[in-house]
Amino acid sequence: MNRKKTKKVICGGIEIGGDAPISIQSMTNTDTRDTKSTIDQIKRLEEAGCEIIRVAILDLEAADAIAHIKKKINIPIVADIHFDYRLAIECIKNGVDKLRINPGNIGDIERVKKVTQAAKERNIPIRIGVNAGSIDKKIVEKYGKVTPKTMVESALEHIHILEKLNFYDTVVSLKASDLKLTLEAYRLMSQRIDYPLHIGVTESGTIKSGTIKSAIGVGALLLDGIGDTLRISLTGDPTEEIKVGKEILKTIGSRDFGVKIISCPTCGRCQIDLISLANKIEKRLENINKNITVAIMGCAVNGPGEAKDADIGIAGGKSSALLFKKGEIIKKIEESEIEKVFMEEIMKM
Repeated sequence: MNRKKTKKVICGGIEIGGDAPISIQSMTNTDTRDTKSTIDQIKRLEEAGCEIIRVAILDLEAADAIAHIKKKINIPIVADIHFDYRLAIECIKNGVDKLRINPGNIGDIERVKKVTQAAKERNIPIRIGVNAGSIDKKIVEKYGKVTPKTMVESALEHIHILEKLNFYDTVVSLKASDLKLTLEAYRLMSQRIDYPLHIGVTESGTIKSGTIKSAIGVGALLLDGIGDTLRISLTGDPTEEIKVGKEILKTIGSRDFGVKIISCPTCGRCQIDLISLANKIEKRLENINKNITVAIMGCAVNGPGEAKDADIGIAGGKSSALLFKKGEIIKKIEESEIEKVFMEEIMKM
């Protein structure tokens, strides 16, 4: 996978773009003004592996809350702002690490200039976030409907506003809930600019359907070499977004996020309770940050052979399992001892 080279910007110490690792973001679903709930949720997101967090800024009280939240968390915080340029300036004063705004939506050029000047003074980047559902009507009328070109033109319009003000610490996103529209917009945009791209499929759905949709969309872009930071948008606990994002990056080989598990779907040859075992092992290894591959296979037919590149694995037998390492059989384990012995051998590694 050859990742497209983009310029690098810094968000609170986290590099986005260039040769920096693809970072994982999320957004709180608490009321930002309720600082305790917001901080508690961010702490849980940090533990899950979130690297950049975004919060909604609805009013001045929310903007002022940034100062307190910032002191209690360990990851960069992004202010999501619409229409009111004064909220952006207040968030900058309160120590925010990045802004998510659309310059064309926050007033005349003088207002935008005030925001960019304040951002420059603090070295704060700006993400231009184009969503298919909120594109300027004039651009939509030009093309008759929302298309990839519509989204790209909207983003370029916002980019040009910043460039006229000599502001270049910019990140760009072009999200839609329609998968094909999202993919085509990002691919087209990637050919037009070298700013880092924040990728994702917006309003992708519930944890189940949204995970599938995001895995297809985000995975396809990453395999095309497109994307410098990502957010998986799910209707549910935002920690699930982090789990999915990590799994996508781990699966395509972009980043190592702990243990990689290989397991077979089982069939009539399987003579142990492999489904239960696989779920238990996955749960126990969830927060183990070791770059190893673990195989959980149902029988000897596809066991050591299919998973020969795994660092360690088991292949089920009749009320037992064979333990193997790098395809070499080490010993036989009785079914009642499989989980215990297997975990002990994994932890030795």
